[in-house]
Amino acid sequence: MNEAVASGEDWRNGGFGLYLHWPFCQSKCPYCDFNSHVAAEIDQARWQTAYLSEIERAGRETPGRVLESVFFGGGTPSLMSGDLVASILQKVRETWPMVNDPEITLEANPGSVEVARFAAYRAAGVTRISIGIQALNDGALRKLGRMHSVAEARKAYDIARATFDRVSFDLIYARQGQGLEDWRAELHEALAMEPSHLSLYQLTIEEGTVFAARHALGQLTGLPDQDLAADLYDVTQELCEAAGLPGYEISNHAGPGQESRHNQIYWRGGDYVGLGPGAHGRLTLGGIRMATEAPKGPLRWLKQVETSGHGEIERSALSAADRGQEYLLMSLRLREGMDLARFAAVSGSDLPKDRISGLRDLGMVDVSGGRLIVSDRGRLVLNSILGSLIK
Repeated sequence: MNEAVASGEDWRNGGFGLYLHWPFCQSKCPYCDFNSHVAAEIDQARWQTAYLSEIERAGRETPGRVLESVFFGGGTPSLMSGDLVASILQKVRETWPMVNDPEITLEANPGSVEVARFAAYRAAGVTRISIGIQALNDGALRKLGRMHSVAEARKAYDIARATFDRVSFDLIYARQGQGLEDWRAELHEALAMEPSHLSLYQLTIEEGTVFAARHALGQLTGLPDQDLAADLYDVTQELCEAAGLPGYEISNHAGPGQESRHNQIYWRGGDYVGLGPGAHGRLTLGGIRMATEAPKGPLRWLKQVETSGHGEIERSALSAADRGQEYLLMSLRLREGMDLARFAAVSGSDLPKDRISGLRDLGMVDVSGGRLIVSDRGRLVLNSILGSLIK
């Protein structure tokens, strides 16, 4: 058995990272179901005090752990001042020893105000920027509720590449009225920008969003049917693979060594501290894996940190079955698949061999070197495969 699993420290197979949530945006996109809020004024000094307090608290629980990555997510973290990011990263360095080359990512919008902060972020220690371009078509950007143009996005990307060693950007496809050749042309355009990492997401209609309300009223027309959505996914894999950016995860593509190390901590079942409004975390303490969560409301979180000294709601211990199911759900998103022996050690039971065999016969999965790997064909119906294995 893996030594880390045997000792109750299975998280070591995935690593240790820090996620910090900045909940504010300039506007709320109609497709977005993330914990993001629009505020007229933000007291960044007050938020700085709260974040630093939370980092100190998390550090007291995890002394001596080596931190591999930091991820500023949101919301729109590029609305944070350079001084705020610098103070947070300074406190992080004082709190945990870090690997020699930590990955420190900040999500950014391509607006001119945010781009003007790129140099300050680099000086603060950010090593990787992830830009929410979302579309290379001005009409599509307007429909998605984005405030930038394609020209602004391209300028932001060029400045980011000149500032940071690693740059990624996001695109959304399977949009209203988007045909297969439309997406093929747009993806060719994106790949011609020579990114080292691309996050390519199919548009999904999430409950509670403006898009969901429009869809319920029949006002969100031109969305692809299931067959076209599958074709869009296939051409995405084909073009990215040919460009040297294979899909290492369902929606993420990268050149060799350019994968998101922070997100791999999630997908490989590592531990991560989650700080900020609505942030989730996973921490193994005393051999028990805990799920942590923070209250979503920004002011509620801020006041709780200030009055109670912590920014979490009640923690919950994950059972062996919960831990196994979580590892299954996350790891099968990866091209490398999951370690079957590790799953058995974590969950206390093997996956049902008859179901694996049935899925193999259908060409949906393969087993190689003790790992269960979803095939290219199977990735199109991953949720069905997961449902079959979990039952």
